[in-house]
Amino acid sequence: MSIPRPEHPKPQFERKDWMNLNGEWAFCFDNGRSGEAREIYKSDDAFDKKITVPFCVESELSGIGHKDFIYGVWYKRIFSLSAEQAAKRTVFHIGAADYKTTVFVNGEKAGVHEGGYVSFAFDITAFVHEGENTVAVYCEDNTRDPLIPRGKQSELYYSHGCDYTRTTGIWQTVWLEFTPKAYVESFRFYPDYRTGTVAVTGILHGEADLKIEASYEGKSMGSAEISGASGVFSCNIVLSEKHLWEVGCGRLYDAVISFGDDRIKTYFGLRNAWMDGYKFMLNGKSVFQRLILDQGFYPDGIYTAPSDEALHNDIILSKSCGFNGARLHQKVFEERFLYHCDREGYLVWGEYANWGLDHTRPDSIYSFLPEWIAEVERDFNHPAIIGWCPFNETWDQHGCKQFDPLLSTVYRATKAMDETRPCIDTSGNYHVETDIFDVHDYEQKVDVFTARFEKFRDTDELENHCNHRQDYKVGQPMFMSEYGGIKWSRGEGNAWGYGDAPVSEDEYKARYKGLTDALLDCPKIMGFCYTQLTDVEQEQNGVYYYDRTPKFKPEFFRSVNSRKAAIEKE
Repeated sequence: MSIPRPEHPKPQFERKDWMNLNGEWAFCFDNGRSGEAREIYKSDDAFDKKITVPFCVESELSGIGHKDFIYGVWYKRIFSLSAEQAAKRTVFHIGAADYKTTVFVNGEKAGVHEGGYVSFAFDITAFVHEGENTVAVYCEDNTRDPLIPRGKQSELYYSHGCDYTRTTGIWQTVWLEFTPKAYVESFRFYPDYRTGTVAVTGILHGEADLKIEASYEGKSMGSAEISGASGVFSCNIVLSEKHLWEVGCGRLYDAVISFGDDRIKTYFGLRNAWMDGYKFMLNGKSVFQRLILDQGFYPDGIYTAPSDEALHNDIILSKSCGFNGARLHQKVFEERFLYHCDREGYLVWGEYANWGLDHTRPDSIYSFLPEWIAEVERDFNHPAIIGWCPFNETWDQHGCKQFDPLLSTVYRATKAMDETRPCIDTSGNYHVETDIFDVHDYEQKVDVFTARFEKFRDTDELENHCNHRQDYKVGQPMFMSEYGGIKWSRGEGNAWGYGDAPVSEDEYKARYKGLTDALLDCPKIMGFCYTQLTDVEQEQNGVYYYDRTPKFKPEFFRSVNSRKAAIEKE
């Protein structure tokens, strides 16, 4: 059987010696969550089904397609190690699994991870041997638990509004990696487009000579070396040529990090991003963010793209409509997607799936902050990521307001982790501490929408539906991070969208152009994000249908989106 999703899952941290464990696994449900007590990982008797990893249980691609609530699932398979592999350090990786994951290797517990969205790994060297080995994975989830972030997974039996089919268990690639005893744990790139340099910092285990070599299209661009390196390191590479990472032109430098016998292929982009008054600056140029809301759902794979080509294709579809980036919404996207964004020069915001978390409770920080920190750490080196946004629309819950210190603490932790990018505390509402003031406005009447932003242009008064809880401070950067959401349906099922749907193609196009022009024409707005790239199940307001076929010719959207924005003219 061919291996689904066979490509290396971490293009920015690629070792040659690895083993993809995607494919057919033995599987069983454990809704009573008693399997560990019964030690079913030590026997094959309970595993009465087969599943195709890395697709979630609810998806058709998994071979199961069970869509009711699921509280516990088990996976099991055998893998074989050569003598050479068994002699090395062996690491077991899961790209993502929702929500609490426990791994058993040869009947022994190897590790536990909580969080449904970010990659994690366990050193299983002590548990494996040459020849056949058995791994069992147990995933436990409760979509209705107020201390478990669920993103856009429906808390009701049926999908509804802007909540969709749930995801349980493994939903990204599972793989083994083999490293020497002295190895690189992590590294960060700090490029500077002005000086044509890149600073590199990182953490090493063991002691060996370290060398970092940069190249561009096969040509050497510079290197740095440290003899007898160990622990924390830092060095600087002076690049012999400047090739800037820009919108639409993802000029990437390749790099090889050698530490003793450990060798890692990676890459970086030469770019710096910052805010300057109202403007978003990229390498010293004002860039208007023409973004699309991308929720990363697929009809057959739910959270998981059926192929690497499908990931890349979503970016191509967006760019063909004149969008230069996306808000990656209510989900942590896999690293392969970010790799394609890096290559395409496609701007993206790193976000998290906070919906479902009761952010009125102070103790919710324990469910949120550890995995959010892991996301920022994992994705720091991606040049395509130009901002962080940990929360989205933190509405009141059960008559209680959001716990403001939760948002400010996460904002400050984000800035401590990464000073190189702006951070929005909570997109849309309710801001507590933020680098950018963003709003969501789904007004469908073009004249009302236009007047609102003409008033903002002339008076600095920003009308939004959350004025009673958040104050715009004059001079703050302003981002329309959700608007539009114009419903256009084939008439299939119970279609949902924002406001009244247009009755004709001409009305749709006039509304889209009118709303978008109002934002492009305001010199105090740094960018927009239109809702959304594709329909997702019953939410049918994408510029493409759920199957990725276009609703209207992409040339129409591109003609509206691509003209120069007022803020770019100054």
